[in-house]
Amino acid sequence: MALFSLLDISLAFGGPAVLDHVNFQVDAGERVCLLGRNGAGKSTLMKVIAGEMKPDTGQVFRQPGAHFARLVQEIPADLTGSVHDIVSAGLRSASAHEEDWEREVRLEDLLKNVGLDSHAEFAALSGGLKRRVLLARALAGQPDLLLLDEPTNHLDLASILWLEEFLLAQKVGLFFVTHDRAFLKKLATRIVELDRGVITNWDCAYDTFLVRRQERLEAEERQREAADKRLAQEEEWSRRKPSAQRKRAGARLSQLAALRAERRARRDKAGNVNLRMNEALPSGMKVIAVEDLSFAYPDGRVLVRDFTTTIIRGDKIGLIGPNGAGKTTLIKLLLGQLAPTSGTVAPGTNLEVVYFDQFRSAIDDSKTVADNIANGNTHVTIDGRTKHVISYLQDFLFEPERARTPARVLSGGERNRLLLARLFLKPANVLVLDEPTNDLDVETLDLLEDLLVEFPGTVLLVSHDREFLDEVVTSSLVFEGDGVLGDYVGGYTDWQKEKLKQAAAKLTAPKSSAAQPAPAKSGAKPRRLSGRELKELETLPARIEALEREQAQLTEKMGDPTFYKTAGAKFAEVKARLDALEQEHATAFARWEELEGLRQGT
Repeated sequence: MALFSLLDISLAFGGPAVLDHVNFQVDAGERVCLLGRNGAGKSTLMKVIAGEMKPDTGQVFRQPGAHFARLVQEIPADLTGSVHDIVSAGLRSASAHEEDWEREVRLEDLLKNVGLDSHAEFAALSGGLKRRVLLARALAGQPDLLLLDEPTNHLDLASILWLEEFLLAQKVGLFFVTHDRAFLKKLATRIVELDRGVITNWDCAYDTFLVRRQERLEAEERQREAADKRLAQEEEWSRRKPSAQRKRAGARLSQLAALRAERRARRDKAGNVNLRMNEALPSGMKVIAVEDLSFAYPDGRVLVRDFTTTIIRGDKIGLIGPNGAGKTTLIKLLLGQLAPTSGTVAPGTNLEVVYFDQFRSAIDDSKTVADNIANGNTHVTIDGRTKHVISYLQDFLFEPERARTPARVLSGGERNRLLLARLFLKPANVLVLDEPTNDLDVETLDLLEDLLVEFPGTVLLVSHDREFLDEVVTSSLVFEGDGVLGDYVGGYTDWQKEKLKQAAAKLTAPKSSAAQPAPAKSGAKPRRLSGRELKELETLPARIEALEREQAQLTEKMGDPTFYKTAGAKFAEVKARLDALEQEHATAFARWEELEGLRQGT
């Protein structure tokens, strides 16, 4: 039986219809995922289903007695009170078969499952924990249909995994919007897409959906090309003034009018974001060297303990950990914005850092979208070329009218695109991205993935999006508790496989170490460095930095357009010297790694 049905629903806000004669229903027990571009009207459709917004035309039928609960994208700014009071507000009035004490026990169990302190004040919680509170409030009423708008935003991995299992176990009907493809694949029994006001049903798995949708778009493009060709032919015929055979000509002119009307009514699919970066000159090979880093908060809680690593140019590192673990703090330590309690953080040479922060604080809500990009100027510079700010913003899917509106009215996805547009104007060889995937549609996520994979510089990435981590990062730093940072090769899936291997090794290990001989260490016993090797190790960092400085100077010289005109034969000499420097640098760095490894006994 259908929980709700939409019959010929239409809704517009002065422009093209957001919902254009939509017919759609969800049955009890279904878990339906709604996909669509940012601004397509997904949240509007949810409001219509929940009864919070009325359509212009059409009818909405809801199953009598069915209870719907909706989790919105944004956290209400005026919501105050304790966690217990806010979540209990989601409870429905007591039924005959449930006593008040039973409701209270159920509420406390829910808070425990979601990992919330019932006495905590909502206003004092982090964004991720506030999101959990709102989710618990929606679940408290035991809804027949749960409407979830980007439910994984600001949730950490543990919470996302818990939410998946919880929703699967509850057997609750779901209608949800998400950018988290792993979450989608785990939960959705059906995929629907809202595109240009029309809902299309895709009763298949996500990977199959991608293939079928692309085939459909290609077929649509072929049909439109054929229609445009026929319209052009008819237009040419009409210009010949067909006066003879008036009756036949009149019918053909009527067909021409119909073709013109069809062309005017056509809604073209929104294009993709044109993501391009202003790449700076290459950084030094060694980007950040961390030695015995420790950091503790004033209350004594340890964030990092005795952590050592070297970040090399081209590394793409994912930072994984629960909300509140200190991922953003670690970024500030690595960038030198925060002093460690002990240990050292040594930046490399020629670093040009661009920082995408999770709070989007670089956006000034009092300014227009265009002024946030150009600060009152009419043009921006990208890839050495000047471009009008409105044209540049169109690359990020901002229409001219939208570019002139205040930034405060933007949706979450639009704010993310605006911040990307702003940051990508800055030359960079180190990208630091703190939760960049929130609110982005799937198409833009795919493009951002491709950009980061092809980016020749270094990437530090904080994300709870498992598929995004798997696609982008080459290694992961994982907060494992008590100040321990685990260093793993690969992304989320590789980390999980390594954890399983470690757990299996513990299970098969001897129960008593005293009863078993200690396992022999593989390889030869580490040797002490000779005096000459110690001296060489001490001088190598300065040698590497000198090579990197010379590389940067020559690269900058060759990047100057006037150099090509005046250098003459010197150009070949400079190019040869640059090639030789690259080889010398690689040799020196490899020697430094070898000697440092011997010194540490690794």
